[in-house]
This record gives sequence, C-alpha cells and structure tokens, in this order.
Amino acid sequence: MVNLRGVLALFWVNTGPTLGQHWACGENILRRSISGLAESDKMMPFGAILLPRGIMTNAHRPYRSVLYIPASNARALEKAQTLPADAIIFDLEDAVAPAEKDAARAALVLALQGDYGPRARIVRVNGLDTGWGAADMAAFAGHAGADALLLPKVNAPADLDAAHALAPAKPLWAMMETALAMLNAAQIAAHPALAGMVMGTNDLAKELGSRHRSDRLALQTGLGLCLLAARAHGCVIVDGVFNAFRDDAGLAAECAQGRDMGFDGKTLIHPAQLPIANAAFAPSPAEIELAHRQIAAFDEAVAAGQAVAVVDGKIVENLHIFTAKALLIKAEAIAAME
Repeated sequence: MVNLRGVLALFWVNTGPTLGQHWACGENILRRSISGLAESDKMMPFGAILLPRGIMTNAHRPYRSVLYIPASNARALEKAQTLPADAIIFDLEDAVAPAEKDAARAALVLALQGDYGPRARIVRVNGLDTGWGAADMAAFAGHAGADALLLPKVNAPADLDAAHALAPAKPLWAMMETALAMLNAAQIAAHPALAGMVMGTNDLAKELGSRHRSDRLALQTGLGLCLLAARAHGCVIVDGVFNAFRDDAGLAAECAQGRDMGFDGKTLIHPAQLPIANAAFAPSPAEIELAHRQIAAFDEAVAAGQAVAVVDGKIVENLHIFTAKALLIKAEAIAAME
C-alpha cells in the first residue's frame, strides 16, 4: 500500500497560509491524487509510484541550509530576509539570555510579519518545563509567519503531545540532542504532528562525554538512529552544526559526510557557511545529467517492452527512475529559490 508519510518526505506540500503549511493539507492532496490511480498502481511498490507533475513541482521544499538566528538580534532578523538560506531557525532558546526572553519573543512576533520569501521559517521555542515555553507556544501557535515550531530536548513522544496540545495547527520539529532521544528516535519520528528533526550534536556530545573527532565517530550511532527513524516515518532531518565557522574545508567535509549519509541539509551558525552547505546538499551537474539519461534510457526500454535499462554499464530499474525524478524536482525547487 502507499505510504503517505513516506511520499510526503519527498513531496512536502508548501501551500502557504491560505491552505495551511502542515501535514494534513499535503496528505489530503496526496490522497486525492492517489485515489485517481488504477488499482494495480495503488499496490505498486512505493518507489514505482509517480505522482502528477503539479504536485511534485509545488511540493518539494529544500532544506540544504538551515541557519540559526538569535531572536534577540534585530539586525540579524532583518538581514535574514536576504540571505540565501533554505530555512531559518529563529531561536528563542539557547541564543537568548534569560533577561531578554520576553523582549525577544515580542520582537520575533513582529519580525515574522515581514517578508522572508521562500525560506522556511521555524521558531525554536523554550522548553515547556521553563518559565517561557508556554508563552512562546501561545505567541506562535496561530502566527502565520511561523511555518513550524522546534522543540528543544525532545526525549519521548510525550514531549510532542504536550506541545501539540498547545499548537494543534502547527507542524512540530524536534531537537534530537540527548541520549534518551537517540534511544526513542523511532517513536518520536512516528508522532503524527512531527514534520522534522534537527540533530543537536553539541548537546549530544556533551551528554555522551565524547571527544571531538573530525569523523564524528562517537556520534555515528545517534546520527544513524535518527536518520533511520526519519526516513522510516517520512520526516525531514537536518544535520547538526559545525562550530568552526571559519574552517571552510572542515565544514565542506562534514557536509559531504552528512549528505552521503542521507541528511536533507545542515544547520548552520553563521551566514558565511551558507554557500558551502547549499552546494553540498544540492544535486551536482553530473547527477542532474545522469538523471536525465537514466529517465530517457528507461523510457526507451519500456517502449521496447523491457523492464530495465542499462546506463554506463549499470542496471536502471523503476526505483532508480523514481530517485532520478525526485532529484530533478529538487534541482528545480532549488533553482526556483535562487
């Protein structure tokens, strides 16, 4: 049967405030689309289902670069409207001092009435166990300028239940930054209100007591568990930050590692990191060219009554075509943003 959340992982629907930027809207559209398929197509493997072009073109939002912006920094809030980031995390938590929490919240409420273009706008609230979390949720639960709410230190689905009760119309994202979160990643990803995961690698390393290594060996188990959970349940997932913002080579290497693992993008702490992340998590010209050739060869094979094609000495099946088309859609979405 068709896995709707799995489809939504590739075809996120961003319909704007009128129709609502949340899973329910996308799922309803997909249900209507899938209802028009032949019965034999409905039972095809997930990779074989090709949705109508209109849905695919409008739905795939890139998350190559996800930039943290302190909600207390008025200049940064204004500058973010022009930065080449796919998404912005407006931070009310770690980046804001306790004495500035209330003022930062009020400033962000006003700032998000501005024009941030196609960038996804994610608000990281304070934990509900703090004196600011409930007020943060109340301020943005119905705010049209907030596409999603990011919860810190999510340890279990119950943490999402509490947040969803306060903001039932908003997609939730989870900071995955504790040992308990790693062990509960599958249950967290399965929560119906969850749309995305953000790796909090600094906090995770602190909790593990691990040493820094360029290959992030100590973090690989947690990264892998969360990535598996996100893919199994159709969530966006972005990698943790790279702290040395002047080390371009180190950032490029860590982006390449995250991309090779399967992450959708990377969280960033400085605008100077944006070009490197955007390039690393975008389809390369060679990948785009190969995708076009795979599709053309497969279409030719199908027309000749064959189930597979051969491109560059490698077998191409329908699952490869699904991946190739998704790659081209992502490339088109990136081009539209730029």
